[in-house]
Amino acid sequence: MKRSAQNTLYHLLPVAFWLLALGGIVVWELLTNYQSPITNYIPALLALLSGAIIRRIPRHEESVEQCFVVALLLGVAAYWLPSVVFLLLPVWAYLIYRNIFSFRSFLASVLGLALVAVWYAVLHLLNILSFPLYINHNAGAWVPTASVIIAWILTLIVRQTLRVR
Repeated sequence: MKRSAQNTLYHLLPVAFWLLALGGIVVWELLTNYQSPITNYIPALLALLSGAIIRRIPRHEESVEQCFVVALLLGVAAYWLPSVVFLLLPVWAYLIYRNIFSFRSFLASVLGLALVAVWYAVLHLLNILSFPLYINHNAGAWVPTASVIIAWILTLIVRQTLRVR
């Protein structure tokens, strides 16, 4: 492949992936009439931020702090989409693949989730925070989160594959 074509694909394919994700989210929003659509985007944003944090861990470094922060973010996202907590499993698999996962990282992520649960219980008992006004109980609520995660992963793959050397 010529360098100019490679450079063009390097820049245009991620744009296409993100536009497809955005188009899927817009079509999904038009087909479903949820009361509070903004709550569907908060878990997607927090999951994307979690992925960016995990992706930035240098080689031969410990991942304890990052696992704690990712668990905190996914725990907060679980307020609106409870099943988003299961995104910790692919995070752990990725860290095992990169050989930077340890028992301390596992405990840090469990501690992060526990901290969010304790704060939620305390704030709920003090009547500062109630149950969310709208909790997504169906699989359709995963559309924004999954589309953002898939677009991000595909962008990483394309950028890694088509990197100009």
